[in-house]
Amino acid sequence: MKKLSMLSALLLVILVIAACGSDDSEEASGEEADESTEENTSGEETEEESNDEETEEVTIDHELGETTVEKNPENVVVFDFGSLDTLDTLGVDVGGVPQANIPTYLEQYESSDYENVGGLKEPDFEKIAAMEPGLIIISGRQSDAYEEFSEIAPTIYTAVDNEDYWNSFEDNVNTLASIFDKEDQAEEELASIKEDVEALSEEASSLDKEALIVLANDGQLSAYGSGSRFGIIHDEFGFAEADEEIEASTHGQSVSFEYVTEEDPDYLFVIDRGAVVGGDSSAQEVIENELTETTTAYENDNIVYLNPNYWYLSGGGLQSVSEMANEAESVIAE
Repeated sequence: MKKLSMLSALLLVILVIAACGSDDSEEASGEEADESTEENTSGEETEEESNDEETEEVTIDHELGETTVEKNPENVVVFDFGSLDTLDTLGVDVGGVPQANIPTYLEQYESSDYENVGGLKEPDFEKIAAMEPGLIIISGRQSDAYEEFSEIAPTIYTAVDNEDYWNSFEDNVNTLASIFDKEDQAEEELASIKEDVEALSEEASSLDKEALIVLANDGQLSAYGSGSRFGIIHDEFGFAEADEEIEASTHGQSVSFEYVTEEDPDYLFVIDRGAVVGGDSSAQEVIENELTETTTAYENDNIVYLNPNYWYLSGGGLQSVSEMANEAESVIAE
């Protein structure tokens, strides 16, 4: 009986020890599971935070509406050559452009590395949609198709406001910089151009001389004044107007060579449209005739043929505005 009692007691002790071991194992297993869950949760939060950074958005207010754009979008389609100029300066790659009539200084965008998305006035919507762009940038020539573009991808309008050229230009550059995280670089570029423009304006406005701006188009002339497409010469660069009554319009005011003679400007600034759109005659052949040869501008060798790549095709870009100021300043320097 003694042996039986001792055996029973031993078995009881073994059972108790086994039960305690099981509880400890379960407890350890539970702790490991909790730690694993915490690790997974932490990992999920990190991933979510990373996704939030990747999908950061910016809302752009522009003349045609309000557009929300993901930062650093890919396959960007650019119809505004001024914006293409700015993006090129900031080192931002694009996916597609209208490859006809690209400014010569941006000719690298004519290569097969970029999609040809149609003409400035006839976009290839099917090809653009197939690209799945993250952003489309348009200007005046495409404004009527804004809604159609917006159905494909976020679309912003970046045409320069001729009545407030500098502020409009600056806003457009800052808008693009904010989308592509290029704010610091844009600030430096703008500061440099502004310094040059202010110096030019101070010098030009101190002169007792007047300027007239004309667009030559296959023998026809259009005059542009303050607040017009090329009014930056008066409004920002400081040249006085030969005629303060010119009607401000996109296509300018149709004028004759007799008009130019009557106004007799000290400086005659000429933009040759035909040179960049396949015209039949050069501006110089048309402008320098018996009538204009009697003007003060001609006599003093101050008929200035401006580069239409900057002035007609891509105004409002970081490179173009800088070069436009340089061209105007070179007249005074002479």
